[in-house]
Amino acid sequence: MSERERAKQIIDRLPEYKVSQLLLFLQGIQFDDELDDELYCEKLVEEYLNDPDPEKHSTITIEELAEKAGVQL
Repeated sequence: MSERERAKQIIDRLPEYKVSQLLLFLQGIQFDDELDDELYCEKLVEEYLNDPDPEKHSTITIEELAEKAGVQL
């Protein structure tokens, strides 16, 4: 039996008031994941902005990228 199936069995046996509390807890965990993702993205932007590489703003076309990667469009 998978952990998800075991968790569902436990939830099915809980009284309704505990399910409500569990739901709040699970939503908090989900919020933490979203917050972690947002913080990670902010870190990437900060690293990019602080990167001293003078070529960081250089661009190429999708065709050039495909050619360099050996991909045929």
